[in-house]
Amino acid sequence: MVKDLIHDPILLARKSLPATAEDLPAARDLLDTLLAHRETCAGMAANMIGVQRCIIAFFHGPQPVLMLNPELLKTEEPYETQEGCLSLLGGPRSTRRYRKIKLRWQTEALQTRIKTFEGWTAQVIQHEIDHCQGILI
Repeated sequence: MVKDLIHDPILLARKSLPATAEDLPAARDLLDTLLAHRETCAGMAANMIGVQRCIIAFFHGPQPVLMLNPELLKTEEPYETQEGCLSLLGGPRSTRRYRKIKLRWQTEALQTRIKTFEGWTAQVIQHEIDHCQGILI
């Protein structure tokens, strides 16, 4: 189900709790909401729809990807960039990202995966992980 977006910076600044099997319906809602905003958004975190769980969804090319409890294991090649956010008003803000990241997460089937991402996809993932940690750009 497509959910309304949260724009309150106080709510968005709260650190999310680990996701469990009980949070899978919220994960599906997050994915539905991302798909509904695909023209203006590359990724979302669950707190953007009012769910304080560590769940992110993003586009990897044309395909949507859902991750529970994503964790950065390794970062390489830092750079400065400008990012906007669908849930925050105002223009782009400066932030530091890494061109290459190694990540561990759980799938919807609660299976653990590890993979390296690069470029734009890595940047989007880092933005959404920041949301899970209550970090706003």
